Amino acid sequence: MDNDLVVFLNARLDEEADLARRCDGAGCCGEWVASGDTVDFCQVSLAGFHPAVARHVARHDPARVLREVEAKRRVLNRHALSSAEGDPERPWANRDDCQFDGDLWPCDDLLDLALPYQDHRDFPERYR
Repeated sequence: MDNDLVVFLNARLDEEADLARRCDGAGCCGEWVASGDTVDFCQVSLAGFHPAVARHVARHDPARVLREVEAKRRVLNRHALSSAEGDPERPWANRDDCQFDGDLWPCDDLLDLALPYQDHRDFPERYR
């Protein structure tokens, strides 16, 4: 078994983190705030959004996205591949396991992390 799913997920997380950092400009922006149809992006305010859209945009400020990326990376690292090949602890099962929960790899947690990216052109076909 190879780590193509992990490579794919790390690439997507890198993209999200990079975009969040670029949206934050000089790093002076913290939390984006919605007020009615306006989103305050710290450096500029934009109006004309539907209030629900404004709240949605504000909720995805760069600082929050970076925290979310870091949390997903920790989950990804916990659920690493534990290869059955050469493992004397598991001579009874010739299967690759998740080192965190012992489930067949990739475990459900990794597949759940990948789910939002299924429409990405590089998504590994065997995990669709």
